[in-house]
Amino acid sequence: MTKPRIAIVPGDPSGIGPELIAKLVNDEGVLEAADVLLVGDSHLWQQGAEQTSLDVPLNTISEDDIVEQSGISHLEQNTIDPSDIRIAEVTVAGGTTSLRCLDKALDLAQVGLVDGVLFGPFNKAAMTSAGLNAEDEHKYMARYLGYEGYHSEINVLDELMTTRVTSHIGLKDVAANISEEGILKAVNLANDTLRKAGKARPSIAVAALNPHAGDNGKFGREEIDVLEPAVKKAQQKQMDVTGPWPSDTVFLKAKRGEVDAVVTMYHDQGQIAIKLMGFERGVTVAGGLPIPVATPAHGTAFDIAGQNKANLGATRQAFDLLVRMAKTHRAQRDAA
Repeated sequence: MTKPRIAIVPGDPSGIGPELIAKLVNDEGVLEAADVLLVGDSHLWQQGAEQTSLDVPLNTISEDDIVEQSGISHLEQNTIDPSDIRIAEVTVAGGTTSLRCLDKALDLAQVGLVDGVLFGPFNKAAMTSAGLNAEDEHKYMARYLGYEGYHSEINVLDELMTTRVTSHIGLKDVAANISEEGILKAVNLANDTLRKAGKARPSIAVAALNPHAGDNGKFGREEIDVLEPAVKKAQQKQMDVTGPWPSDTVFLKAKRGEVDAVVTMYHDQGQIAIKLMGFERGVTVAGGLPIPVATPAHGTAFDIAGQNKANLGATRQAFDLLVRMAKTHRAQRDAA
């Protein structure tokens, strides 16, 4: 099949996003893997070029010409004045350009002009000040796309994925929000996303909630009453799912490559393990959305913004994963 076309959004201009994208489009093999459409104000890409002393070619085209373009091209936007960019500062202007460029990339994906969206790091405080009005950018994207199905952030490190049953809630509320349905949704999300990324039969481990996986009810009955029945239902659907495994050892199995995904019960249960194993390679996928979307898992890194110190690793990992998902997405769209 022809190469997928990836829309790339710079992220918050106060952070390391423009620098990372400049490094990405100059990295070996990127333009051989996909056609790239830069979606953003021209001066944002020039900012990244200046920060890195790398060339970012701006072959500016109209929306009508997108399907005819190959290599790298640019769709001009007008979302922020250069004088409003403040390096290493949270600004309304930075949040506004993040949202508007993301909106445009999603629009293009919805009508099939691009096959996936990659965005540089966003700053949630800036986006909130600019009108995010959602728990995070994943909820925002689902609402923008009019998507009401199950969706959740997926964290990826190399070939390992993690999904969550609960996410951005207080730890005291986790147990009450765990259900068989929620576990099965997280299992299905991991299974479906891995299949879209090219894994024919993913192996998935479910992490326990309580110490020692509850120790036969001594430390809580969630494993007996909720987690084990959910695992059995997933197995009955012919999925390769095991658990619940004690959460202090399940990531040892993952690190050894014995499983492709871990379903965690709460935010930090997976995030701590993933970031310890490879913070600079971590990727976040907007799991469940009708279009492939990915970003590096780290933030805007204001402490090194504008200094040409940003590590490309996670952004390149996000790009490579997105290319695989975009190929599957295009094939499914063309077959429909």
